[in-house]
Amino acid sequence: MEMGGSSESPSGQKKGKAKTPNKLKESVLKQKSPAEFFAENKNIAGFDNPGKCLYTTMRELVENSLDSAESISELPVVEVTIEEIGKSKFNSMIGLVDRERVDEELYDDYETAKAREKRLAKEARDQEIQAKNSALGKKIKEPSAAKTIKGRGGASFYRVTCKDNGRGMPHDDIPNMFGRVLSGTKYGLKQTRGKFGLGAKMALIWSKMSTGLPIEISSAMNGQSYLSFCRLDIDIHRNIPHVHLHEKRDNKDHWHGAEIQVVIEGNWTTYRSKILHYMRQMAVITPYAQFLFKFVSESSDKDVTIRFARRTDIMPPVPIETKYHPSAVDLLLIKRLIGETSKQNLSQFLQHEFVNIGKSYAERLIGEMGAEFSPKMHVKSLSAPQIVRIHQLFRQAKFDDPSGDCLSPAGEYNLRLGIIKELHPDMVATYSGSAQVFEGHPVIVEAGVSVGGKDVKQGLNIFRFANRIPLLFEQGADVVTRTAQKRINWGSYKINQTQDKIGVFVSIVSTKIPFKGTGKEYIGDDISEIASAVKSAIQQCCVQLKSKIVKRIQAREQQERKRNLSKYIPDASNAFYEVLREMALLHASKKKRYEDADAEILSKVSTRLLTKEVLSEELAKHVEKVDYQMALEYATQTGVGEEPKEDIYVQSLNPKSNFIDLRSPLFLFRFFQ
Repeated sequence: MEMGGSSESPSGQKKGKAKTPNKLKESVLKQKSPAEFFAENKNIAGFDNPGKCLYTTMRELVENSLDSAESISELPVVEVTIEEIGKSKFNSMIGLVDRERVDEELYDDYETAKAREKRLAKEARDQEIQAKNSALGKKIKEPSAAKTIKGRGGASFYRVTCKDNGRGMPHDDIPNMFGRVLSGTKYGLKQTRGKFGLGAKMALIWSKMSTGLPIEISSAMNGQSYLSFCRLDIDIHRNIPHVHLHEKRDNKDHWHGAEIQVVIEGNWTTYRSKILHYMRQMAVITPYAQFLFKFVSESSDKDVTIRFARRTDIMPPVPIETKYHPSAVDLLLIKRLIGETSKQNLSQFLQHEFVNIGKSYAERLIGEMGAEFSPKMHVKSLSAPQIVRIHQLFRQAKFDDPSGDCLSPAGEYNLRLGIIKELHPDMVATYSGSAQVFEGHPVIVEAGVSVGGKDVKQGLNIFRFANRIPLLFEQGADVVTRTAQKRINWGSYKINQTQDKIGVFVSIVSTKIPFKGTGKEYIGDDISEIASAVKSAIQQCCVQLKSKIVKRIQAREQQERKRNLSKYIPDASNAFYEVLREMALLHASKKKRYEDADAEILSKVSTRLLTKEVLSEELAKHVEKVDYQMALEYATQTGVGEEPKEDIYVQSLNPKSNFIDLRSPLFLFRFFQ
């Protein structure tokens, strides 16, 4: 028996333990939770950099608040506060003691003595040049702020708070609603502002990554005597909530809604304009909501407070959950519907789970599937090949298009109000198209075009909305931008594309918005159905505006004619009077005789009943008469009275009155009971 773990091979060589220095280790199968995946790929959800993270966090909280209030037909009241948190305050929040620098050279913003000397010398030269220019009376530029020394610097932190008057959340559901990624209430086939179950969860993930602080939620449902308070963060690796505190508190004010507070790293300076622009556009598309936005800085001189008041109490109808269109399903979805359906046989399954399939059409479809199918066969007994056959027939068969009844567009009334409220344009036109279809999903495109207004730049100002969400990024590739810039001949509608202040508003609603990527930033220009609907809607608005612009041009030309006529009245009066006076002298001396009416006029000239002044007055009256007649015709055509009218919006004195609304695309009748 050999000892030492070696043996000799048949060829006489010793055979020892195989040495495998280059052998690869066996790969270990690893799994990632959804929370871990999105933490590593946060840009997918719009969390690209600290500034974008601040914007996206605020946006997701606001949209959740609007959905919550609208789901119970409550006029939304949303309060958003972004509070700047300094380094010392942040350190005290996390229990970290401030520490002075010991080794300056260790830091990225360290400046050597030579670099400092060079910088100070340059600043002194700049000041000397400015002093010389000032002495010579030359125009000098305002001195720019001193450049910061090269270095990344410290992070900036903000507390984002969003409070609403919505539905609230059940006490026991709060941890999973905020602490478990890809869980939510918006996964049905329904028009909603959010779809992916991320939203506030991504804000929580970013908070955990950048500050380590938990999120705080206060919530109460209508009629509840208590409010729920929960402080939690998320276990990234297991995708489960980590609850610090979850308790019921007394609801003394009988408030209902939710208040969410999260501390994150952000950048207000670079994304200030985007955040305020978002709030302004949200006020345009939801004029029935009341927004209060506050930014609270460490130095109060930088504070911002903006209130976007409610302009109407007419809310769009609540979106309705619908069923799938047969042409828009795939194999996985058919299998899932079979597993979830409560219907027993195939005929009932087809009628109940899909739109636009009635009893007779279901039987025709089943007859086309083959001899092994029958209307009474048990739906859960379908084999995999049989399900593929159903899917193939769905793709080839002809079905009616889905209606747009399940959708909730803003409506021309609200869109027009929002544009007028925020932009104060000289004129505006709106249009709401009929339902179109994209991949079996209904799509409605609404548009508004305005000319003139407050704080509107010259040229095209494009405002894009999808499911009543403002879209602010990647505008150049969006279907609305490309259509407005390249496919509309603005000149044919008497609109100057470069000089006029043009506002183009397009709102697209659907049960499935075909965003490019999960960031929900833009809608591609490659979908012909949507591109055609957007172009048609904008053109319909332009046709309305053209009529108004032509009438306004006519009115302006009329005023110009009046000014020109009035300017020449004195000269014309003098000329006419001199001619009449000469004629009167000839008539009096009987050198030339005039008949009847002419003789009567000449007699008035001779007796000084007709003078230059009288002629001027009569000519002025004639000009005014013609002007009045033309103005009356213009007013009759346009519906504008002699005096400018002011829009008045009347709200019921008793907000709790019972009423019935009868809606149309152009107006709404409200009958009080």
